[in-house]
Amino acid sequence: MSKIAFVFPGQGAQAVGMGKDAYDSVEAARSVYDRADEVLGFPLTELIFEGPDTELKKTVNTQPALLTTSVAYYEALKSKGITPDFVAGHSLGEYSALVVAGVLSFDDAVAIVRARGQYMEEAVPNGQGAMAAVLGLERDALAALCVSVSADTGVVELANVNCPGQIVVSGSKEGVDGIVARGKEAGAKRVLPLEVSGPFHSSLMKPAAAKLGDTLASVAMKDATVPVIANVTAQSVIQAEEIRKLLVEQVYSPVLWEDSVRYLIDQGVDTFIEIGSGSVLAGLIKKIDKSVRIVSVNNLEVLEGDLLA
Repeated sequence: MSKIAFVFPGQGAQAVGMGKDAYDSVEAARSVYDRADEVLGFPLTELIFEGPDTELKKTVNTQPALLTTSVAYYEALKSKGITPDFVAGHSLGEYSALVVAGVLSFDDAVAIVRARGQYMEEAVPNGQGAMAAVLGLERDALAALCVSVSADTGVVELANVNCPGQIVVSGSKEGVDGIVARGKEAGAKRVLPLEVSGPFHSSLMKPAAAKLGDTLASVAMKDATVPVIANVTAQSVIQAEEIRKLLVEQVYSPVLWEDSVRYLIDQGVDTFIEIGSGSVLAGLIKKIDKSVRIVSVNNLEVLEGDLLA
């Protein structure tokens, strides 16, 4: 029996103008953007559609902007009558998955991710943290290199295990510089420093996680109506209290994306529908398993044909 997973992108997928076609043509999508503006008390929609890019790229803006765009395209997709067997999201994208699975209301989710972005920006002073993408090095070898560099130079850890041959590391600037310097001799093809505002998904984010925990403690959550694959465990989770705990851990733990996709495939998923801006996840999923079907719902034209043809 064929199974479908809805997957949602995280930070880095944003683009000025994303979702404008859905806003203009689909009333349910428009109401998502309007609601975000109301809940946040500022014109997020204007920033998404008109920029400037420098403002949209700020974590505190990017997070609610991507969530809003993913949920808006999900509302547009609903008319096709396609329902998921599982949902998952990459880092921030997990919040979009939780809205779709009925765990969080959109109002609560957009307020939480705005706060999450703020906590993450505040956790480490600008310039003291960094991230880099390491290409062509096995996970175990890179993990060992991180341990060595952390002992010698400064803390650096695995942050995003994206797909075979693409892992992001995160930590102190000195630690990440150490990986940049020593990555090639350890066997990496390339090490690319990333333009980010902080060392996300590393232990340096624990102060942000503590604040997020306080925020989440007062938010109503329901058990998921469809299994959610958690970034932290790459396993399905349904219970609200377990999800609440994992969302706090997610801030300072690696995103196990490759493991999550393999888990979904093991559960019988052969179709992935990526919902939101860009097609980053489609690219990663193809590198994990070429045999599965992947559709990116990032414009309305995609929805005009038969998605599952």
